[in-house]
Amino acid sequence: MTPMLCNQLVISVALVFVSSAFSMGTELQPRAGEPLRGLTNEQLALFEAGRLLFQHPITEQEGLGPIFNKPGCMSCHANPLGGWGTISVSHFGNDIKGEFVLYPGEVQSLAQAFGISEGCKENIPADATVNAIRVTNSSMAFGLIEAIPDLQIAANQDPNDSNSDGISGRVHWVEALEAPGITRAGRFGWKAQVATTLTFSGDASRNEMGLTNRLVPNENPPNGNYALLAQCDTVSDPEDIEDANGFAFIDRVTHFQRYLSQPPQTPKSGMTGELLFNQIGCNKCHVAQWATSSDSSLETAIAGKTIRPYSDFLLHDMGLLADGIQQGDASEGEFRTPVLWNLRTRDPMLHNGSASGSDMNLRLRTAISKHGPYGEGAASSASFSALSPASQQQVIDFLGSLGRIEFDLDGDSHVNFNDLPALRDCFALGLSSPDENCSVADFDQDGNVDTLDIVIFETAYESANGDCNDNGLSDVFEIVLGLATDNNFNGIPDSCEICMGDLNGDGTKDGIDLGILMASWGQSGIGDIDGNGAVDAVDLALLLAAWGPCN
Repeated sequence: MTPMLCNQLVISVALVFVSSAFSMGTELQPRAGEPLRGLTNEQLALFEAGRLLFQHPITEQEGLGPIFNKPGCMSCHANPLGGWGTISVSHFGNDIKGEFVLYPGEVQSLAQAFGISEGCKENIPADATVNAIRVTNSSMAFGLIEAIPDLQIAANQDPNDSNSDGISGRVHWVEALEAPGITRAGRFGWKAQVATTLTFSGDASRNEMGLTNRLVPNENPPNGNYALLAQCDTVSDPEDIEDANGFAFIDRVTHFQRYLSQPPQTPKSGMTGELLFNQIGCNKCHVAQWATSSDSSLETAIAGKTIRPYSDFLLHDMGLLADGIQQGDASEGEFRTPVLWNLRTRDPMLHNGSASGSDMNLRLRTAISKHGPYGEGAASSASFSALSPASQQQVIDFLGSLGRIEFDLDGDSHVNFNDLPALRDCFALGLSSPDENCSVADFDQDGNVDTLDIVIFETAYESANGDCNDNGLSDVFEIVLGLATDNNFNGIPDSCEICMGDLNGDGTKDGIDLGILMASWGQSGIGDIDGNGAVDAVDLALLLAAWGPCN
């Protein structure tokens, strides 16, 4: 068979795979910060409206302050929007014979770092004996977490450690602000002190931004000074009022947090590191999988879903990680098990941010080591240290899968032409186990990076992807299948770059070519140098960069 016929056969077979892949109706996992799949158009509109207000900085005229930590939700929940943050807040009070008490005159332990004026600011008293730092938690996929039935969470608790495994997690039973008198299993906040998304929104609006609302209608007095509060509070309470559609700010940001999707996990399963994670006991607290309620009152996108947050949502004694603060029924040394989804992007880690830095491997190792030598995480921390270096790395690699997007082979949280060389090598290799980097490109997890996976890769691809030789196959598809070379690794077949931009074929890129390109601006056609379907600024830049005679 001649090379031409061979290529034609490969192209024909590839086109069949393309058709098959799209008929499968496969979907990529949502990226962190994206909405839940299956929302109605009305719910998506609520999500988008909430997302905008989540980014909106509250002004003094709208009710900011008089004491506050940040003017908007995004200031703290930014990685991605609605996710982890790097902002820290302080909690303070006094330790009296080993028990935390509020500082005299204070109504809560949270300190507000700013005021609408210098005279209105709150200060942490110099003689406060407890001063704890906490970094921002994630509000990712709150609707799914809230939909876990209380009884499911309670079924995992063992407050008396009846099986003597050193784990004695317990539910933090709390009341929702919108439903006083009814106790629910707390699941949000470092001490599981919040049970619902709306309570979280109402509490944070008042405590972090000073925005009083129907759930928390009274301001925080600076250092308990009500006389100063009366002078500094310039807007009547409650400050958060309903808009023309009947939604207040706290409702809008609740919609956004409620409808955030669970972050991706890639590969989805099968990593040896997760087996080791379970063997050393980490899963006793970081419970992988839950099912949301099937209650008919829940949205279809939330009800009856399997989620993998890696938390039991229970309080545990964390030994030396204690912060000395009581919140509700949560003691000075107890913390709720944090979710691990989207852990890959979390910097810093731990409640006090003491595991930080650009090296994810080092962050994770630091966080694991700080689970010991005392407290309920100590045994697992010690067991991790006892693993061989290779096994430790397998655990770290598994933890790095939590938040990794599909096809991100170089691990930079993007899918673009930088991933093409590795994808081409994975396709040539074929077989891939979950412990190998190629598994990130094995979309259907059949152990083989094949043509179907390449087709799905293109739906995740963020760079321009055209068909420069008009043969019915995309440039990316040809490069990965080996039908075209891309020696400069820019996602464009080398054959199309022999004289890229010579639109009239006269051997040079000059004003004539520029005129041709401008004449087809915004349309498809001869001026579409990068083959993305429209003549645009990218094509103009490519032409100008290659200006002059063809080589």
